[in-house]
Amino acid sequence: MASIFGHVALGVTLGKLLLPDPRYLRYWLLAAACAFLPDIDVLGFKLHVPYASLWGHRGLTHSLLAAAVVASGAVGIGHLARRRAGPPPGRLWLLLFLATASHGVLDAMTTGGLGVAFFSPFWPERYFFGFCPIEVSPIGVRNFVGSTVWRVLQSEAIWVVLPCAVLLTLQRFFGSPASAGR
Repeated sequence: MASIFGHVALGVTLGKLLLPDPRYLRYWLLAAACAFLPDIDVLGFKLHVPYASLWGHRGLTHSLLAAAVVASGAVGIGHLARRRAGPPPGRLWLLLFLATASHGVLDAMTTGGLGVAFFSPFWPERYFFGFCPIEVSPIGVRNFVGSTVWRVLQSEAIWVVLPCAVLLTLQRFFGSPASAGR
């Protein structure tokens, strides 16, 4: 898997790109949370859930279906609790879907693991992309130490943070389609 840092960086970037107005900062943070949420499945290791099972790591929680459920649930709950004007629900749904789905995308670009079950539960096959430049992050805080952490963070700086910075810079200089309607 990619580290929490890479997932959060991509989630915040998506938030800023799709909802560029600074008043939507809380939605950028929500997108960051959605971007690392699929790793909730690591709790299965404590419960002895086999890695390759539907409920195992990079299984159902990393699927596109799970991303759609998370986005729909968050937008639905937000709609019920909304007291102030927020972003358009369709744009918010897209942001939360993309942020949650981005987790599997980054994981499918790593150098280890069993792949990502993007189409779970309908097709249990797990996939890696043909281009896997991101060093796989060890699972668990205790394992995220020493030279391993530097290799992981260096690869994420190059393959996640740098592209995010480029996109945000382009948005700053050229604006974004999302801000054109303001």
